[in-house]
Amino acid sequence: MELDRFPVRVLVGMNENDYQDLSSYDYDLPEDRIAQEPLAIRSSSKLLVSLSGDLRIRRVSDLPDLLQSGDLVVVNDSKVFSARLRLRRASGGYAEVLLLEEVEEGIYSALLRPSRKLSTGEALFRGGSEVLRLVRSTKDCVEGELPLVKLSSESVVDLFGEVPLPPYIKKKVDDPQRYQTIYAHNYGSVAAPTAGLHLDEEVFSGFRRRSIEVATVELMVGIDTFKPISSSHIGEHKMHSERYSVSPETWERIRSAKRVVAIGTTVVRTLESVAATSRLEGRTDLYITPGYDFKVVDVLMTNFHTPKSSLLVLIASFYGPKWRELYQYALDSDFRFLSFGDAMLIERNNSIEW
Repeated sequence: MELDRFPVRVLVGMNENDYQDLSSYDYDLPEDRIAQEPLAIRSSSKLLVSLSGDLRIRRVSDLPDLLQSGDLVVVNDSKVFSARLRLRRASGGYAEVLLLEEVEEGIYSALLRPSRKLSTGEALFRGGSEVLRLVRSTKDCVEGELPLVKLSSESVVDLFGEVPLPPYIKKKVDDPQRYQTIYAHNYGSVAAPTAGLHLDEEVFSGFRRRSIEVATVELMVGIDTFKPISSSHIGEHKMHSERYSVSPETWERIRSAKRVVAIGTTVVRTLESVAATSRLEGRTDLYITPGYDFKVVDVLMTNFHTPKSSLLVLIASFYGPKWRELYQYALDSDFRFLSFGDAMLIERNNSIEW
C-alpha cells in the first residue's frame, strides 16, 4: 500500500520536509537503557501513562483500572517460531540463516550471514548433515527480492532452530517462552509482538473484573522488525508485506466498540489495514507516517522503540511531536527500553499541531 492511498489530515506549523526527515525521529538511547532480559513478573513493568493530558507512572498490572468499562482490548496472537539456524558451510566456515516466511512447501524467504559470501546452490550443514540449500543467494536477488532456502526436511526447525531474539539483546534468555505472549497461538512470526509480553493472568483477570473485553487478531511479524529506515527521507522507505487475519466476528466487535485499545503497533497496522482496504485477511505493507488518518485505534499500549525506526514514526503519527517529551521523561525516570523493556499507554491525538 502506498501512503497516498489513505486520507491525510493537515499538519499545522511544521514544514513537510521537517517531518519527512529521518533525523526528526532520532534520539539518544544509551546502551545501558536497553533491557537485556525480561522481568520475572510480566505485568510488573513500568507503564508511562498519557491519557487526557495527564502524565503518570504506573505498572502494567494497573492497566485494567486505567481503561474504561466497555473498552475493547485487541491483541496479536501470532507466535514466534524457531527461525534462527546456526550452521556451517562445507568449508567449515560459520553461516547463519534467519527464516522469514514459507513461500511454498519447504522453501523459505530468509536473511543470510555472511550474506555476500554464500552462493546459490550452496548447502549448509549441522553436525555433518545437510540442513538446507540456497535456492537464491543474496547476491542473486534483484531489488525487492529476498534470498530463498530449501530445508532438507520438515524437522529442521524443530531440531536446530532457535527463537530469534533481536540483535541488540546480547544476553541469553533462560526461558524462550518469555519471548512469547501467554496467548500466542499460530507459529509464523520472526519477532514477538512485544507490547503483549507484559500481559499476564493478573491483567486478564482485571479486564474481566472491569467488564473490558479482549479480542484477538493475527499479524505475522516479519523482516521490518529488523530493517532500519536507511533513507534520509522517510517517505522513501519501503515496508515488506506481512500476513494478517481478522475474523468477521472480531471485526464486528471492533466496529461497535466504544473505544479500541491496541496492544502493540502490529495491532494498529492490522486494524488500520482492514479499515483502509475492507479486506479481513491478506497481506499488508501499510506504512504509517505523519498525516495518516487513523480510523480504528483510539488508545495504544506499546514499548519504547529504536531511534529512526518505522515503529517510532508510527508513534509520532499517532501521538504527535510531543512523543519526544514522553521518551525523554522515560529516560529520565529509568525506564527500560526496547523488546524486554517497559511500556507506555497513549491516546490518539486527533488535533496534532507539529
